[in-house]
Amino acid sequence: MFQRMIDDFKQSTGSALQLTSLAAAMAFALFITFAFLCAAAFVYVLQNYGLIEACLAGAGVFLVAAVIVGICYSVRRSQIKARARETAKSALHSAFADPMLVATGIQLVRAIGVKRLIPILAVGGLALGLMASRNPRQDQAPAE
Repeated sequence: MFQRMIDDFKQSTGSALQLTSLAAAMAFALFITFAFLCAAAFVYVLQNYGLIEACLAGAGVFLVAAVIVGICYSVRRSQIKARARETAKSALHSAFADPMLVATGIQLVRAIGVKRLIPILAVGGLALGLMASRNPRQDQAPAE
């Protein structure tokens, strides 16, 4: 069970590193391209309309670019949060469906005994219920 989770983590980390390096190279090339296009547009507007109009046109282009990047960021952040919730649910389900975990639980009950295990489970259930009812937004400082 743990080996599969470790292998998944290694594979996702390797894929993320490769994709990040490719995205960085692509972003750098797009930045250079965008800089030359902006310079060409600035010179064209400067020659035809004047300095103030050229500066306002450049500001407008960068404002549109900032809005597009902001929208992409918020969409991606919501996708990551949704995927994290689904992954957490799946990992918990697969941990309880593992036959080795069930067999270990049965052996634990046999070794400790039911009469001693009931109060331990009651206290553990109470602690789990209190932890689940807490609001995580109040416990953590804002990340941004």
